[in-house]
Amino acid sequence: MFVPLADSNPLEHVERPYVTWGLLLLNLFVFVALQHGAFGEVSEAGVLAYGTIPAVVTGEAVLPEGYERLPAALSLVTYMFLHGGWLHLLGNMAFLWVFADNVEDAMGHWRFLAFYLLCGIAAGLAHVAADPGSEVPLVGASGAVAGVISAYLVLHPNIRLWALVLMKIPLRVPAAWVIGAWFALQIWQIATSADQETAWWAHVGGFLAGAVLVVVMRRPGVALFDRDPSGVPSVSAQRRTER
Repeated sequence: MFVPLADSNPLEHVERPYVTWGLLLLNLFVFVALQHGAFGEVSEAGVLAYGTIPAVVTGEAVLPEGYERLPAALSLVTYMFLHGGWLHLLGNMAFLWVFADNVEDAMGHWRFLAFYLLCGIAAGLAHVAADPGSEVPLVGASGAVAGVISAYLVLHPNIRLWALVLMKIPLRVPAAWVIGAWFALQIWQIATSADQETAWWAHVGGFLAGAVLVVVMRRPGVALFDRDPSGVPSVSAQRRTER
C-alpha cells in the first residue's frame, strides 16, 4: 500500500492554491472546533445531523426528534467535512495536500471548488445507491478526495512523488502507481466484502466522477496525461518527471 508524502509538480497557472489550503483548514476546524475531536469522542449528534444517512436520504427512515437540522439532500455536502477520528482526518488530508494543488492549478480556484463539491456529492450518491436502506451515517472527505486523485491521474500520471510503501519504506514512484494501487484496493474490498465499515462505493463514485469532470472543467489548453496537442509528452512534463 502506498501513502503519498509529496510530489515535485510545480504550479503553472495559479500563484497559490488558496482553495486547497482553505479546504484543509476547514476540515481541521470542523473536526477540532465543532466535532470536539481535540477533546475526546466525536459528537454523535453532529454525525447524525450532518452526516449522510442513506435511509434518510431515500425517505425510508427519519432522524430522531431534535436531530433534523437541515434537509436530507444537503447532508450530501455537509458529510464531507466531518470525520470519525484523527486518523480518518489526517489520512484524507494527506492525499488532499499532495494532489489537490495541481488539480486546482489546472482548473482555477472557483472551478476547482465546484469540482471538489461535485465529486463529494457523487460519492455520497454512490454510497446511497449501494445501500439505500442503511441507517449508518457516512462521514469523511474521502469521496471528494478520490475525485481529486482521479483528476491528478488523468492530468499527471507520470509525475514522480515520494510515498511510503507498506507504510514504512519511502520511495519515489510514478503517481500512476500510487493512485492505481489505491483504486485497486477499493475494488478488491468491494469484491471481497472484507471491510463493511468503510464506504468503498463512495470512494469509487468520487473517483469516477473526478475522471469525467476534470476533462470538462480544466482550463482551455491544459493537457491530459501530460501531453501537448500533438499527442506527445510535453517538455514541462518531462522535466517534472525527471526531477
